[in-house]
Amino acid sequence: MQANDVRVLKGAAVPTLVVGLVAVIVAAVLTGAGGALGAGIGVVLVAAFFTVSLVAVSWAGRISPVAMMTAAVVGYVVKVLAIMAALTAFGGTTAFDSRVFALATILCTLTWTVGEMRGFMKLKLLYVEPDAEVPGRGR
Repeated sequence: MQANDVRVLKGAAVPTLVVGLVAVIVAAVLTGAGGALGAGIGVVLVAAFFTVSLVAVSWAGRISPVAMMTAAVVGYVVKVLAIMAALTAFGGTTAFDSRVFALATILCTLTWTVGEMRGFMKLKLLYVEPDAEVPGRGR
C-alpha cells in the first residue's frame, strides 16, 4: 500500500472502531451480552470487508487506472451483497441480538464511508500530470 492509501485506511478505520466500541458498550448496557456480541460481530464484519476492499483497490491502482476503477466498482458491489447476505443470514439467529448486529453494521458502514470520503478529500493528489505531453502540441 502507498502512504496515501494508509492514511485513508487510518482515516476510515479509527472512527469506525471508535463508533463500534461505543455501539458495543451501549448494546451491552441496553440488551446485555447478546447485544454486545451482535454489535461486535457487526464491527468486525464491516472492518474486514472494507479493509480488504481498500487494499484491493490500492493494489489495482498500481496496475492501471482502468483496473483500479474496475476493482472499486466490483469491490463495492461485492461488499454490498456480502453485507446484505450476512444481515439476512443472521436475521433469525438466537446466538446474539440480530437487531443490534444490523444496527451496528449499518452505523459502522456509514462511519467508514464518511471517514474514507474525508480521507480522500484531504489528500493532495494531482489529477492531471503536469509534465505530460499533449498530442498535437509542440514543445
